[in-house]
Amino acid sequence: MKIYSVKQILEPDYGCEDSGRKEPMALLVLEDMQSGEEKPVEVAEKTLSAQGITEGKKVCFTASGEIRKYVRVVAAVICDYKNGEQVVFSTARGYGSYKGWWEFPGGKIEKGETPQQALKREIREELTAEIEVGEFIKTIEYDYPEFHLSMDCYWCSVKEGHLTLLEHEAARWLPLDNLRQVNWLPADVLVVDEIERIREKDVPDE
Repeated sequence: MKIYSVKQILEPDYGCEDSGRKEPMALLVLEDMQSGEEKPVEVAEKTLSAQGITEGKKVCFTASGEIRKYVRVVAAVICDYKNGEQVVFSTARGYGSYKGWWEFPGGKIEKGETPQQALKREIREELTAEIEVGEFIKTIEYDYPEFHLSMDCYWCSVKEGHLTLLEHEAARWLPLDNLRQVNWLPADVLVVDEIERIREKDVPDE
């Protein structure tokens, strides 16, 4: 997937008068994040507004050619043992259109951070605990209506302190072999799929 930076947005009503279009358009100048090549793209004004696309933001395109704001985050699959059972920490989102949906905790990567550094910071800020970031699980790619999510997922464990909710609505420890007890966010369902695939692969044949 190619990732672009929005280098410039020309007049919001670019070409509207001459083309007979029914809605105002904007001309975006995109810069390929790898090659540096520039690419002009016409986008409806309402799309820019709905997705919060402004100069300097990163964007990508779906398989059908639709532009999406590109958001890169990290997620922690925090494991522990409780009552002799391996469990995973899950949180319910406390804000936005997906309020009450469940997710693996984490957040955005800030400039200059590695995914592991971002994950430690996010868990410290949101849940007060220090975590150990373990093996990489998978990068989940998912197109939400408002943006494209790229989510790096890691196995983690609590190194110091206790997981205390500061931003989330609720939390649960779920059995690793029965994670589908909650209403996961769509992208996090793909994380559950991957965890189940890994566990199935690791089970020895009888």
